[in-house]
Amino acid sequence: MATDTASELRERVPLHKNPLQVVQDRRVEQQQEDGEEGELGFRQHMLAGSLAGIVEHVAMFPVDTLKTRIQMITSPCGGSGATAAATVGSSSTISRSLVSLLKHEGPLGLYRGVGAMVLGAGPSHAVYFAAYEECKRRFEVDGGGGGGYHPIAHMSAGACATIASDAVSTPMDVVKQRLQLKNSPYAGLGDCVRKIARSEGLRGFYASYRTTVVMNVPFTGVHFATYEAAKKALGELQGGGGGVGGMSEEHLVTHVVAGGSAGALASAVTTPLDVVKTRLQCQGVCGAERFSSSSVLEVARTIASHEGIGALFKGMMPRILFHTPAAAISWATYEAGKSFLQRWNG
Repeated sequence: MATDTASELRERVPLHKNPLQVVQDRRVEQQQEDGEEGELGFRQHMLAGSLAGIVEHVAMFPVDTLKTRIQMITSPCGGSGATAAATVGSSSTISRSLVSLLKHEGPLGLYRGVGAMVLGAGPSHAVYFAAYEECKRRFEVDGGGGGGYHPIAHMSAGACATIASDAVSTPMDVVKQRLQLKNSPYAGLGDCVRKIARSEGLRGFYASYRTTVVMNVPFTGVHFATYEAAKKALGELQGGGGGVGGMSEEHLVTHVVAGGSAGALASAVTTPLDVVKTRLQCQGVCGAERFSSSSVLEVARTIASHEGIGALFKGMMPRILFHTPAAAISWATYEAGKSFLQRWNG
């Protein structure tokens, strides 16, 4: 702005205006353009993301517990009564698992491990959303300007965000899933952390990190690209062509529908990778199979050879039932948090 040459100013400035006044007006316009997103700093995106992660996972934790039990159903950790219907986690399998859990462990059994989840979800989602916003801004600018729908930019930003956040969340996710197991040998969060550290070391907390990243990169890519596309489409539909940046795009219902659609699609296509991740995180616990390698392909091949290819789709139904409302809750909470912080800043 301040470096504009006199000739450039003469070309762009109306004769009746003072060039200095026009420069000042341009600064104000730029501030207004940057206002919606620029008002929130990295730490505020982290705050909104942390809140979204905790609300999402606490609300959906019982479904996550059932999903973990079903994916481990061939081992002593999964309990008895496994049937072919467990392959994709049919409604009958889900109901049997729920009834069995409530009968033997009570309602609190559905929330076993929730403390580990809270400790992991807050920081990891803070990193997740803050990294996504920052990378999206940079990739959109590099790709020819922000403010529109750039699927490659959104998918790339999501991939960067999940690599960073998974480094934070994986240790607590390992603890959470081991506590969720039936007949879990751990007395609680502290006991589980101490025993893993003593018997397996740091490696035990990160045994599934590579698998988690391999799963979450496509999951997040599909999720964010679908979310942004659905939000744009709903914004145009509700706002009469308002498109990205339109008022209707910021409507709560838009975030809920777009988030739910993104969660359903992304969770369905990445179920086999989630099964591999669960088996790696729980290997060796109360008789569960141990794997000689943490390679995704090797573990998937082992599961398929021992149990059939359908075993890689165990827990698909509860996974979809988890991620559809979870994504809707998460995005609605996150966007509401952003709006609140923007008003606070304003």
